[in-house]
Amino acid sequence: MKNIKVYAITLGLAITALVSAAFINKNRVKPAIITGGDGFAVVELFTSEGCSSCPPADELLARVQKETAGKPVYILAYHVDYWNRLGWKDVFSKAEYSQRQSTYSKWLKLSGVYTPQAVVNGQTEFVGSAQGTLHNAINTGLKKEAKARVTLSNVVVNGHNATLKYNATGNTDNTTLQLALVQKNAVTNVKSGENGGHTLSHIQIVNNFKSIPLGKNKEGENSIALPGTFSAPGYELIAFIQNTDTGEITGATRAPFPTTVTASN
Repeated sequence: MKNIKVYAITLGLAITALVSAAFINKNRVKPAIITGGDGFAVVELFTSEGCSSCPPADELLARVQKETAGKPVYILAYHVDYWNRLGWKDVFSKAEYSQRQSTYSKWLKLSGVYTPQAVVNGQTEFVGSAQGTLHNAINTGLKKEAKARVTLSNVVVNGHNATLKYNATGNTDNTTLQLALVQKNAVTNVKSGENGGHTLSHIQIVNNFKSIPLGKNKEGENSIALPGTFSAPGYELIAFIQNTDTGEITGATRAPFPTTVTASN
């Protein structure tokens, strides 16, 4: 009888431990993205195909994109170039994206740069594969009211350029309109470097990036260059207003390309 009691107590404790572990794990792996709110979240990821720690961050971005479909969450992946010397040249990388990351290092008073690094609304930075931290930062942005608004209109493709009109409202002192041409998807077979032998999937790749000073000029017309491989369904424009002193992003929007027109050769 004593052995039966001991067995029953042990079994009960084991079941309790399993249920508790399952409850804890369930809450760890499924942090929620809130709905509603008048804010937005601009998620900037600094990544590289030459970095073995980056694929999990790229995969997280893809999941977040699905979770936040229809919400004012704007994802941009900048491929930096400082990994290129270590065995694999990332075809999406540009020196200007590495420079943008360095500018964030100054704005956020960091000691240096690293990949994968995520920055949300220009104010919060963390390791790009940190799921819970990313969800929390997005939720915080969505709950805050935007300090400024921006719209894009009259997007026209003409050869290897796109023209557009922009209009900003709210406080635009000491700000720049950041305009990004974003490639929605891509797949790369990496043949060398830390990710050699792997096939990597990417989303929201920044293909071109342009800064337009605002200040008192809250509306105007501008253009951005398109790649030779441009096709309207595969790209979009994301624009956001950024304070040039602090890096804070105060408003954002996106605009599609007219699907009936593609750039000519």
